[in-house]
Amino acid sequence: MTTIQTVAFKDQKPGTSGLRKKTRVFMQPHYLENFVQAIFASIGGAKGKTFVVGGDGRFFNDRAVQVILRMAAANGAARVIVGQGGVLSTPAASNLIRQRGTDGGIILSASHNPGGEDEDFGIKFNMANGGPAPESVTEAMYEAASNLTHYEIAETQDIDLNTIGQSDIGGMAVEVVDSVADYAALMETLFDFDAIRAMFTGGFTMRFDAMCAVTGPYATEILENRLGAAPGTVTHGTPLPDFGGMHPDPNPTWAHELMAEMMGDDAPDFGAASDGDGDRNMVVGRGIYISPSDSLAVLAANAHLAPGYAKGIAGVARSMPTSAAVDRVAAAMGLQSYETPTGWKFFGNLLDAGKVTLCGEESFGTGSDHVREKDGLWAVLLWLNILAVRRQSVAAIMAEHFAKYGRNYYSRHDFETIESDKADSMMTALRDSLASLPGQEVEGMTISAADDFAYTDPVDASVSKKQGVRILFADGSRIVLRLSGTGTQGATLRLYLERYAETGLDSDPQEALAPVIRAAHKLARITEFTGRTEPDVVT
Repeated sequence: MTTIQTVAFKDQKPGTSGLRKKTRVFMQPHYLENFVQAIFASIGGAKGKTFVVGGDGRFFNDRAVQVILRMAAANGAARVIVGQGGVLSTPAASNLIRQRGTDGGIILSASHNPGGEDEDFGIKFNMANGGPAPESVTEAMYEAASNLTHYEIAETQDIDLNTIGQSDIGGMAVEVVDSVADYAALMETLFDFDAIRAMFTGGFTMRFDAMCAVTGPYATEILENRLGAAPGTVTHGTPLPDFGGMHPDPNPTWAHELMAEMMGDDAPDFGAASDGDGDRNMVVGRGIYISPSDSLAVLAANAHLAPGYAKGIAGVARSMPTSAAVDRVAAAMGLQSYETPTGWKFFGNLLDAGKVTLCGEESFGTGSDHVREKDGLWAVLLWLNILAVRRQSVAAIMAEHFAKYGRNYYSRHDFETIESDKADSMMTALRDSLASLPGQEVEGMTISAADDFAYTDPVDASVSKKQGVRILFADGSRIVLRLSGTGTQGATLRLYLERYAETGLDSDPQEALAPVIRAAHKLARITEFTGRTEPDVVT
């Protein structure tokens, strides 16, 4: 056991999903070690505690896991449960934390960001409930990292992580477990596998694009081995350190191969994709793309068709930028709905308090109270359960849903890698203009309200401010702008656009939103501040 003297790094401030940097930043001497020591400091130390450790298998994952194991041992941890090969999907890690009653877990991932030596890496801590650390803990991590003078590490050989079983480092038990088995068993308790299996036997076809990321083995085991989907249903199913050069973000832009197949003449009945660490999802029907906001609404309206939710759901929650489609379902069902800031950690208190069962974000994340993370494969399985019971196509289900609830036309425009000072100047100018906006008419729409979203947690009364600028129109249309905290360089401006309609339910979303898009560019002066006229990604 060795104490290493170090110098603090001043840039180790966790964002909405932990600390994300370029991989080479984490590979520099002491950088990873400093932050791991700061994690332990922020949770009252590691002595006598049990942790889960695993990651999405991206470049440097294997080395980082070995470092974390040696540091946990040197800091007095009693046991670490690690996924075979050092790999765990984020929802599987959350499940293990909860199932085994551990004191939390360290998850290595930069989620949907590209992987490789010249790409992105990330690390975050999940609490004993299985959910991401709240702001009070991440702030403590930053404080500890900014003042660190030394860290503790054991000098030892690497642990064999490829063989399931138990070993030890300096008296700390290291338990290597099957990365897939516990998660797959949980899914079998929630969904009617017999009904889904019968659907596949009856000729139902599907394509699941794992994007060379962590869900490949999970999807292959559950969809092909347990549910009987045809071999080859899962494509890009082998996880690779650089995701095969793919951008592991399941949206129409990056999952273009899946989209082309689903919009083709010989499309399967159902298509889906997941991201780098398995917590995001995209669902597509034959000839029809389903936005994450609409997917959340459909899942809420139909969750009772799955055995795990047969008794109904307690309530629903969505992030503020997510469309209000699920709110309309909740109102019709007599359920409470909650609007939270972006970041899955904000759902944790609501889930733990039993106030909600389903929650979701427009950024392709959906989940329930079965874990405390968003869960890509879970959302796909719930869709399959609904399709198996209703025996309708995705397009037919969506048409009935819109006819009943109306349609919230919705889109997100991402302007990536903007120079940070330009993005900050734009947001500052926009915030300064908020008080003068109500009453103004833009593109034929009257602004009814404008604010910078603030959230008071209904469980612990904690307050989060400056969570995104909202501009609301009298006709129910809405514009939201915020800078993302998930990138590793520059700033990403996310522009969210929404317009509700009770008729004209089959229009192209970009056409339906055209006046809202023009209004957003005028009000925020996007081109003036950033030089951009078109987004890099449209979802």
